[in-house]
Amino acid sequence: MTDMEKIRLLKLLYQHRAMGFEYFQEYRPLALKQQLVLSKNLEELKCEVMQCHLCGLAKSRKNILFGAGNLKAAIMFIGDNPSVSEDETGILFSGKSGELLAKMIENVLLIPKEEVYVTHILKCKTPENRVPSPEEVACCKPYLMQQIHMIRPKIIVTLGSTSFHHLTGEYDTPIDKVRGAVLNFGEAKLIPTLHPNFLLRNPSAKKEVYADLLTLRSLL
Repeated sequence: MTDMEKIRLLKLLYQHRAMGFEYFQEYRPLALKQQLVLSKNLEELKCEVMQCHLCGLAKSRKNILFGAGNLKAAIMFIGDNPSVSEDETGILFSGKSGELLAKMIENVLLIPKEEVYVTHILKCKTPENRVPSPEEVACCKPYLMQQIHMIRPKIIVTLGSTSFHHLTGEYDTPIDKVRGAVLNFGEAKLIPTLHPNFLLRNPSAKKEVYADLLTLRSLL
């Protein structure tokens, strides 16, 4: 059974448990694939995420951080996992990290921040903002891939190593080796760069991200 099939099976079991079923004698993969297909509408997909309990993160969340911005955006920024502040407010990239990201978009890319789409690898916060586990990402990644498929951005920007590694599967590639490179990701171009939180702790690295965004701007 593939990881995707496991996720689909878990989701189907949750749906049946909600209807009162407690025991299943047989698992039929073909029937499962036919029954469980992610929505092709972003609002419906968001509703699915709001009802998701595929991993333990659902138990402690206050809000799901699905995504925000232009649904026809040419640029999609993907962070790692929601912060405590984001979970409290329900607003993606809130606080100083969000302010810095907005400045990066408007001052370097020269476009309003409302013109891009922002989301995370995970839709729920992790305890103490720890790095998400592979199992947690495996549960959430199908939602992200469906978002990418629906929005069809021309350029995807991964913010930080967690986002880059889990989106691409290139776990052995250090972020500093690919930062600023233009990679292929399906029909889109992918540019890995540093996370705004890292820049807040290491202001000297802003010049590197500035160069990465100039590369991005040249592709528009």
